[in-house]
Amino acid sequence: MRIDVLSLFPEMFVGPMQESIIGKAIKNDILDLNITNFREFTTDKHRHVDDSPFGGGQGMLLQAQPIIDAYESIKQQVSSEGKQVGKVILMDPAGKKFEQADAEMLAKEEQITFICGHYEGYDERIRTIVTDEYSLGDFVLTGGELPAMVMIDATTRLLPDVLGNAASAVEDSFSMGLLEGPQYTRPADFRGMKVPEVLTSGDHKKIADWNQKESLRRTYLRRPDLIDHSKLTKRQKELFLEVRIEEENRN
Repeated sequence: MRIDVLSLFPEMFVGPMQESIIGKAIKNDILDLNITNFREFTTDKHRHVDDSPFGGGQGMLLQAQPIIDAYESIKQQVSSEGKQVGKVILMDPAGKKFEQADAEMLAKEEQITFICGHYEGYDERIRTIVTDEYSLGDFVLTGGELPAMVMIDATTRLLPDVLGNAASAVEDSFSMGLLEGPQYTRPADFRGMKVPEVLTSGDHKKIADWNQKESLRRTYLRRPDLIDHSKLTKRQKELFLEVRIEEENRN
C-alpha cells in the first residue's frame, strides 16, 4: 500500500512512523509512506499557505492552491507507478468519527492521501478533491498530523503480513463488534493473583466459552452500546444472559 500525507510539518512523522509495527511494514516494503510539505507548492514568493477569510472572521485559512497542486503532483506519481489513485482523506473536527470498520475499509485501498490542516480551517474549495472527512472525536487538536498517524497505524496493522499472527487483527477489540476480554500469561500465580483455572484446563470448548463470556461481560459493563443483540450467535446470547444475571446478582 502507498500512503501519502500532505502536511506543513513532515518532521512530525519521522519518529513515530519509523518504529514498531509501522516501521517494520515500511522496511519490508509492505507500506510505502510519503510525506509531502505542501508549502513547497505555493506560488507566493513569501511561501504563504494561508490567508485571512473573505467576509471577516477569526484566524487564518489554508489556501486551496498549494494543497490541490501538491495532490495533483501525487496523482501523477501514483499513476506513473501503475497504481490506482485512492481515497483523499481530510482530517477535520467536523468529519465522521474514525472507527475500526473504517480502518478495515481503508486497508483494502491501494493508495490513500491524507490532508493535515492547521490554523483556523480550510478554504472550502479544498474539499473538491476530498473523498472522506474524519475526526478522532469531539475535541480539537492543533493540527491533523496526530489524527493522521493514528489512522495510518490502525490501517497499516491490518495489511497482510504486517502482524506476526494474522488472527490477532481479527480478534482485536471492535473488529468482532465487542471489546476483547481479559488475557493472561506466565506465571500462573503472581503475588497471589491467579490465572482463572479454566484457561489452564486444556478444555478448548470451555476456554472458548470463557473468552466469549468475558468479552461480553467487559462490553456490557464498559460499552453496552456496542452490543447488538440481533448479531449475537445463539451461544453468545446464552452467555450474555448468564453475564447479565451474574452482574445483577453482584449488584
